[in-house]
Amino acid sequence: MKRVQVTLGRDGSLVRSDTDGRVPLKGRIDSARVDGTTEAEIARQAASDDDALRRDAAAYARRVRRKTGLTQAAFAARIGVPLDTVRNWEQGKRLPAGPAKALLRVLDRAPEAALTALD
Repeated sequence: MKRVQVTLGRDGSLVRSDTDGRVPLKGRIDSARVDGTTEAEIARQAASDDDALRRDAAAYARRVRRKTGLTQAAFAARIGVPLDTVRNWEQGKRLPAGPAKALLRVLDRAPEAALTALD
């Protein structure tokens, strides 16, 4: 793959430096389409992105729990959270955050070691 040196111009545009000198780069953004996007369309896309995030997080929480071979109740008891919390994660009603997210990551990568450490 060829390396390209790019700098940011004073006007905010990207400029490629090569053997022919400085060549302005044309972006891949369709400015007319961006300018024509309504607030309603932006809100709809943001809501769609949030829904996708929740579905992905729910699938991740389910996968991690199933990897441990535990039921929701047993998993909740082992990691020290209420059963409703695990259910909400797996249904996408809530997103694991902070320490819970870190614990799920550890459980995903090394379930036996993590469960042993939690005993």
